[in-house]
Amino acid sequence: MVFVPIAIGMLMLVATAHWYVWRRLVRDTMRRGGWPRRLATPVVVVLPLMAFATVASERAEAPMAVQRALGWPGLMWLALLLYLLLALAVGEVVRPVLLRVLERRARRRAARGTGAGGPVADAEREAAVAALAQQVAATEAADGRPVVGGGVGGGGGTGATAPLRLEPATGTVDGAATADGGTGVPGGAPGTRGSGAAPGAGTGAPGTGAPGGGPGGPGAGGAAGAAAGPRAAADVSRRLFVARTVAVGATAVAAGTVAYGAYGVLGRAPRVKNVTVPLAKLPAAADGYRIAVVSDIHLGPILGRGHTQRIVDTINAQRPDLVAIVGDLVDGTVDHLGTAAEPLGQLRARDGSYYVTGNHEYFAGASGAAEWIDHLRELGLHPLENERTELPGFDLAGVNDVSGEDVGEGPDFGRALGDRDPARASVLLAHQPVVIHDAVDHGVDLQLSGHTHGGQLWPVTYVAGAANPTLAGLERYGDTQLYVTRGAGAWGPPVRVGAPSDITMVRLASPRA
Repeated sequence: MVFVPIAIGMLMLVATAHWYVWRRLVRDTMRRGGWPRRLATPVVVVLPLMAFATVASERAEAPMAVQRALGWPGLMWLALLLYLLLALAVGEVVRPVLLRVLERRARRRAARGTGAGGPVADAEREAAVAALAQQVAATEAADGRPVVGGGVGGGGGTGATAPLRLEPATGTVDGAATADGGTGVPGGAPGTRGSGAAPGAGTGAPGTGAPGGGPGGPGAGGAAGAAAGPRAAADVSRRLFVARTVAVGATAVAAGTVAYGAYGVLGRAPRVKNVTVPLAKLPAAADGYRIAVVSDIHLGPILGRGHTQRIVDTINAQRPDLVAIVGDLVDGTVDHLGTAAEPLGQLRARDGSYYVTGNHEYFAGASGAAEWIDHLRELGLHPLENERTELPGFDLAGVNDVSGEDVGEGPDFGRALGDRDPARASVLLAHQPVVIHDAVDHGVDLQLSGHTHGGQLWPVTYVAGAANPTLAGLERYGDTQLYVTRGAGAWGPPVRVGAPSDITMVRLASPRA
């Protein structure tokens, strides 16, 4: 029952985030009824639905073609959404500052226009308002809305279109977005509004105060329209300019960030890191022993055989003594992804390649994990299921992931590490860093883990850091050292920001050498 309110809360959070993005990128910047707005609004609705459908299709073991068709747009949108929200949040700070700068600049220009050239400047501003009114009238005519009066500057009528309206939330002028509730532009109200003159005493050209041809001349309303029109038009223009500037800037920053992060996963092999770990019990003969540590490859609908091949080629180029694959190899079944994993059979190391399960291998239950273990054995790898092997210089042990407890296949440290010679150095392969305290209790010298992805997407790195004892790198817990690799793949969006993928070459050092 606890899951239901959490799920509802998450859905509300996602819906609110998408409403905010739609408001800032669509409603505030695009004219109502225009084709850009009609196109953008459904996109903001469909993309999150595709992201949810991607996860559902993976759990339902849908055909890989379906998962791939849903995954590319849906998962990439999740990464883009994160950085759109961050960029737009920064934009909320920039927006009022930019508006204030533009308003001050406009006031300085207006002050300069009150000197000898004042009448000319006023005439230019009034002409600009008249042009704006004509543009709005043309827009309304194109949309099929009625136009009031007999045309601009006509005698006896107002010469204006239907009164320009303000939408309560967006401040649009007859559908033209102004952003942040900007004011509309009076198009030269009839003289009866300000002076009570008889009908026909109009203003002539909108906002100009020119005689309308009837008794009573322009009237007070025409004068007010002439004075207020330029100010209102300038306010509308500034707010719309700021809204569109922030929207374009936020979109460019978010898209650039996601593109760079995707290139780091899809466009190049993981970086190779070199780490030296001294082990007090390591004999001099084993000094310099090199272990290639790779984790979180995450083969799935996005990352396939080519991704595996890049990783294998990178590892083989380092000529390691041993390869350790510490979990989360796949996001799917052997039937769907068996061929994508086949390049792992090309791994070359003097003492072989070893593997332990991660939490994702158990998404399909114990049978799914067992199928992968059998398939990897066929490829020449050595799965360690709560067991160990004695190598020259140290013991290598491996335990199942803690997620296996849900299906009766959890880690068994006593079985993997019991009855061994405590005088020998020991290296433990365990997917999640959280089992470090069990490793300390069993006298392990070095634990090699993954799982965290280093947070994968900044600022999610802070959340991942709070949930794990070590986010990435080498740390000591008592007499046990823990090394956590960021992994070679990505889960969800194939994007990494602030947490580049890696393959780590761990060099063991002996104090006796």
